[in-house]
Amino acid sequence: MNTIPATKAEGFELSRPEAAAGEPRAIRARIPRAAPKQNWFDRVEAFISRLSVRDTFWQRICSFIWLPYAFFSGIRMKKLDDLTYAAILPFKRFNKNWYRAMAGGALLANSEIAGGMYVFGIAGADYTVVCKHLEYRFLRPCFGPAVYKMKPRENIHELVAAGGEFNLTLDMDILQQVSKGGEDDRRVGRCVATFHVTPKAHHKARKARKSLEG
Repeated sequence: MNTIPATKAEGFELSRPEAAAGEPRAIRARIPRAAPKQNWFDRVEAFISRLSVRDTFWQRICSFIWLPYAFFSGIRMKKLDDLTYAAILPFKRFNKNWYRAMAGGALLANSEIAGGMYVFGIAGADYTVVCKHLEYRFLRPCFGPAVYKMKPRENIHELVAAGGEFNLTLDMDILQQVSKGGEDDRRVGRCVATFHVTPKAHHKARKARKSLEG
């Protein structure tokens, strides 16, 4: 009577390399694999990521090391209410052009930084955030601090709660700050930015699969 080896019948990883190589692909895909263990680098990265979203002080420290442009530009995030966030770019020498207006390059580059800070601040340290698409329309010169007001097209909280990868598109109004109340602020630009957000666990799982397949 023919018998099926216990390793195949019970769905565990085959111990003999030649048997695993000859196993049909569809069956091998169902074999459970243990989740990759965290090494010291993963633990340090997770610790630093949690610090970077804790408060403004640690954001500045992490920016100085890994994102020096954001550090020297002085951009910072401000919560206006429960649904609205804004990033403020100070009117300082580092951000000005030769005729003492806010440089177009500074406004454009900090659009990506402002959007990334917004998404990463909500998604948290367990996600990576990458800008996929960025459009900027210059409307008029900016002769004061710039305020980036962001509005997501999708519900970011629901997407994060789902636990998977997702794309998020932000519509940004870039205003020249005239008063702290914001009533007289002038729009100087508009921006549309799309970010791809991925759980770090997905990156590790893919890397583990590639190493096993290789």
